[in-house]
Amino acid sequence: MKHITFHFDFISPYAYLAFEKLPEALKGLSYRVDYRPVLFAAMLKHHGQLGPAEIAPKRDWTYRQVLWLAHAHGIPLQLPAAHPFNPLGALRLALACGQDGLVNRYVAETVFRHVWRGGADAADAQRLAELRALLQPPRDPADEAVKAELKANTEAAIARGLFGVPTCEVDGRVFWGFDALPMLREYLEGNAWFAGGAWEQAADLPTGQTRKGNA
Repeated sequence: MKHITFHFDFISPYAYLAFEKLPEALKGLSYRVDYRPVLFAAMLKHHGQLGPAEIAPKRDWTYRQVLWLAHAHGIPLQLPAAHPFNPLGALRLALACGQDGLVNRYVAETVFRHVWRGGADAADAQRLAELRALLQPPRDPADEAVKAELKANTEAAIARGLFGVPTCEVDGRVFWGFDALPMLREYLEGNAWFAGGAWEQAADLPTGQTRKGNA
């Protein structure tokens, strides 16, 4: 049985799509999944990147593509009332329902669908209060230990080379993005390509040129 860690932030529509599709994508395989929330914004900051929604033309394309992907894969999705939003309330609520930095699939599903179904404000305080009443977390989401778990999850992910969400991690390999699910399945099925050196070769490619400032 393979052990997969699914790293995600509720702010990411691609994480939502991958979460919904994961059981179907891995149907028939022997695996266990740990669902580990991280703060995507901290990853972006660490790597000096802007998020897709912070680049105006890319923002428009991202939402169009997400809506198309949901349609094409039969996944219910409505954009929230505003995006991006502050995901900390949702992330901490989910972690308050779990332990050791992990949440179960029911909790992740409930919060993901709070964000990506219905078209409401994902960060609205009243809606988050209703979500908390539904989930009944055994810990206070504002507890310092919960906050520390989110920080530790994110820092550990960055230390292992993660740069975005969703990322599935298995056997020390990372598979990033909704479109990486077929590749993940091929790996779990033992496709010989992964033992042929191409995976390692990609990381050894020399950098030919780097940009400096606006030059």
